[in-house]
Amino acid sequence: MSALTKPVTEHDHIEGSADAPVTLVEYGDYECPHCGAAHPVVQELLRRAGNRVRFVFRNFPLAEIHPHAQLAAEAAEAAGAQGQFWKMHDTLLTHQNALGSVHLKQYAGHLGIDVDQFTEALTAHSFQHRVREDFMSGVRSGVNGTPSFFINGARYDGPAVLEMMLSAIEEAAA
Repeated sequence: MSALTKPVTEHDHIEGSADAPVTLVEYGDYECPHCGAAHPVVQELLRRAGNRVRFVFRNFPLAEIHPHAQLAAEAAEAAGAQGQFWKMHDTLLTHQNALGSVHLKQYAGHLGIDVDQFTEALTAHSFQHRVREDFMSGVRSGVNGTPSFFINGARYDGPAVLEMMLSAIEEAAA
């Protein structure tokens, strides 16, 4: 079983309370259909678990097989720089078949993001290094596909099925 090598810090994108007994980390790719399928499972898990879980998302774009994954990850980070990471994250995962730069700019506009600033960040690849940091931390933690989950630092190798993940969360909380 692999372990998370990079601890969660304030540098991460975190949903939930810092003092939650369980931390769920996902390494994901916005163009990965398995990540798209896992997204509603994670949303429901977080809803049911409430304040017992904090959720962390880290970028792991598989650019060789998903040609829009890298730019989508940079778009999420650019949105995050304007305080809209989670809204962009959700948008990207629910619109996986439309991740070209034109679509990304449309999403930014719909979310109330400064589109000029957003476009400039994408054009300059301002967040490429941040995405690469996430990716490399995943590699060091044994991530070789997406989605990959870690519960309290230990790799969760079960399927992204609600009841099984809830059971693993409950076990980690105990």
